Amino acid sequence: MSNKIVLITGAANGIGKALAIAYATKGAFVYFVDIDRARGEDLEKQLKEKGLKVSFVEGDVGKEEDVLQVVGKVKKEQNKLDILINNTGISTFIPLEELTFEQWEKVIHTNLSSVFLFSKHSSMFMTEGGAIINIASTRATMSEPHSEAYAASKGGIVAITHALAASLAPKKIRVNAISPGWIETGNYENLRSVDHSQHFSCRVGRPEDIVRACLFLSDEENDFINGENLVVDGGMTRKMIYEH
Repeated sequence: MSNKIVLITGAANGIGKALAIAYATKGAFVYFVDIDRARGEDLEKQLKEKGLKVSFVEGDVGKEEDVLQVVGKVKKEQNKLDILINNTGISTFIPLEELTFEQWEKVIHTNLSSVFLFSKHSSMFMTEGGAIINIASTRATMSEPHSEAYAASKGGIVAITHALAASLAPKKIRVNAISPGWIETGNYENLRSVDHSQHFSCRVGRPEDIVRACLFLSDEENDFINGENLVVDGGMTRKMIYEH
């Protein structure tokens, strides 16, 4: 990743934070975006103290003016972008009869419109052989009650991924998605045995599982993988689960 410029959205916490740390540790210059200014600045400080090359940019990824500001900063300072990871995601599970259109719009714009906006504006100066990775979810194909907005946004991410792959093929920019299953970003030790047993892999996922998948897809040698959605869920969505 030496000399690579990476842009990651939603990277002050959870999976995005793990991604920012991993790519910076491997030598990339990482720009990471989040609406959480305090945690973003704290992570930037921690990583810079370790001698890593990072830059935190505060912004609401669901607003085009903020996206243009972020992308403009990267273009002005680097004049290129090698890897874009659209990671930002919010989940608001509200009963259908109580879900307001404003709440629906917030989830759709933050999760899905951000993918469109960052991909559109970043692709204009991405390097040939660049990679875009969109973080979707297994909830694109499976649901529980009150998840309409979240499911729609994640299903949209899977769909826009292969559309982007087609549109950006002439520029030799490949686009793939990753659909994480249950990835525990809190205290892993608090998980129960029944939680782990819901997976063929006999464990709940960790952010590092998604990091490794991203590193694989962003490797230029894996350029024959394009327009795909890689499910990383320990087999949970393939396992028949019966209640006894």
